[in-house]
Amino acid sequence: MAFTEPLRRSEDFGPGDYEWLHLLVGDWQLVSDLGFADLVLSFPVDYIPAAGSGNGRGMPAPGSAFEVLAHVRPLTGPTVFHQDLVGELLPAELSGPLRAAWVARRPDTLRAGAGRGEGARQVTAVPLVRNGRTLAVLTVHTRRRAGEGATRQELVYRETADLLLRMANEGLWPDFSAPTGSRRGAPRVGDGAIRLDADDRVVYVSPNADSSLRRLGIDGELVGERLMDLVPPALGAGSVPDETLAPVLTGRMPWRTEVSGSRASISFRSVPLKDRSSRFGALLLCRDVTELRRRDLDLVSQEATVREIHHRVKNNLQTVSALLRLQARRMTTPEARHGLEQAMRRVATIALVHETLSQSFTQNVDFDELIERQFRLAAEVAAPEQSVRTRMIGEFGELPARLATPLALVINELVTNAVEHGLGRRPGTVTLGARRTPGTEDGGPRLEVVVSDDGAGMGRPAVEESGAAAFRQAGPGEGLGMQIVRTLVASELDGTIRWAPREGGGTEVTVSVRLEEP
Repeated sequence: MAFTEPLRRSEDFGPGDYEWLHLLVGDWQLVSDLGFADLVLSFPVDYIPAAGSGNGRGMPAPGSAFEVLAHVRPLTGPTVFHQDLVGELLPAELSGPLRAAWVARRPDTLRAGAGRGEGARQVTAVPLVRNGRTLAVLTVHTRRRAGEGATRQELVYRETADLLLRMANEGLWPDFSAPTGSRRGAPRVGDGAIRLDADDRVVYVSPNADSSLRRLGIDGELVGERLMDLVPPALGAGSVPDETLAPVLTGRMPWRTEVSGSRASISFRSVPLKDRSSRFGALLLCRDVTELRRRDLDLVSQEATVREIHHRVKNNLQTVSALLRLQARRMTTPEARHGLEQAMRRVATIALVHETLSQSFTQNVDFDELIERQFRLAAEVAAPEQSVRTRMIGEFGELPARLATPLALVINELVTNAVEHGLGRRPGTVTLGARRTPGTEDGGPRLEVVVSDDGAGMGRPAVEESGAAAFRQAGPGEGLGMQIVRTLVASELDGTIRWAPREGGGTEVTVSVRLEEP
C-alpha cells in the first residue's frame, strides 16, 4: 500500500498531490543529510475535509493524533530514532502544535524536550503546502541546535537544509522537472557539496567536492569563482561539453550532468534555491564516478565478448551441421542417412539458441520467439511429404540460457517422435503447450511443457520418470531420441517427464521443469 493512501481517501487531494509527495520522499534524503536530522512525514488520523471545515480548506480535527507515513534518517550523522516510526502515532504533546502549523501553513520550531526519542532536542514542524492546501506535515528532529560549536561545513549544510524546507513549505521543492531515482553514480551530500550564490559564484566547497574537482584538474582557490569558467577548460581542448553542463554548473536548472577529463569523471547535480520571486543561489552535488564508469565499460566489454562467443559458437555449429548434411548425401544406406540427418537437426537446434543469445543483451532467451520457428520446422522436417498441422498454446516467457538449450532439444525430439511414431503416415495435429505454475511450500515455480498428438496412441498405461530412473537403457520401440529426452530432463532440466494417453486419442507427453525463484 502506498504511503499516500490516507490522502487518497479524501476528495480534497488529487493525483498531482500524491505524485508530488512521492517525489519529495524519493529525494528527502538530501535534506536529512544536510540537516543532520531525522525527517518524519505525518498525516492527521481525524481529518476534516474542506466541505466540512467551514473555511474551504481541510484540516485536522481538534485533538487529532498524527500518524507517521514515512521516515528517513541522515547518512551524515547519528539518528534520533533507532526504530522505524512508520505506522506509529507521534506523541500527543505534538498534536496541538502540528495542527496549528497545518492551519497556519507556516513552519514552527518546538524547542528542546518537545519531541520523543533518544536525545531529541529540537523539533521543527514544516507543513507541506501545494496550491494553497496543506497536504501533510514534515517534522525535522535534530539532536542539537545549529550553532552549538558547529563547523563551517555544518553551518552551510544546515542553512541549505533550512532553505530547502522553506521551499518545500511553499511547494517549490521538489521540482517535477528534476531527475528522480538513485541512478548509478548519482551524487549524494557525503560525496561532495558546493554552494553557489545568486551570481553563480562559489561560496563554499566541501572537502570531498574539492578533492573531486582537483582530480578533474582544477587547482587553486575556488571560492568566488564561477565553475563554468573552470570546468570546461579542465576537460581538454578536444572535449565537447554536454549541453546540460552550463545550466547545471550555474545552478539554473535542477538537472544532472557528467563530465570526463583525462584523469577523472565527475557527476554533478544541481538543486536551485529560490523563493516565489527570485533565485538566491544553488546547491551543487558532485561525485567522482571514475571507477564506476570504468566498471561499466568493463561490463559492456564483457557483454560484447559473451555475445561474440555465442555468435562464433553458432557459426561453428552451423558448419558442423553443413558437414553432416554433406556426409548424409554420400550415404548409400537409408539408416545411415537418417541417423546423420537427425544429428544435423540436433546440432542446428543448439545453434539456434546460440544465435538468439548472440543478439541478446542478457543471458535470458525469449523462448516463445525461439521455439515457435523451431517447432514448425521440426514437424516439417520429420514428415516433409505428410500433412501435419502445428498449434501452440500458452507462453514460455524468458528462460535462462542453461535451460533454453536442453529444453529446445527435448521439444525437438518430442515433436519429431510425435510426427514419426504418433501420427505415422496419417495427417494430424501436433500441439505444443506451456504453462507456468507459481511456487508452493513443497517447491519453487515450475514450467510445464506438453507435446501432444491426435495419432494412434501409445496403447499402454501412463509412464512417469525422473531422477536416476530416467537413465535406464532404451526399452522396446525406443530409439536414441527418447534416451536423449530422458537424460536431458533428468540431468539438465532437473525435471520429470510423463507419457500418457491423450483424451480423445493420441499421446500426451508432459515435461515439468523447475524454475529459479524470481
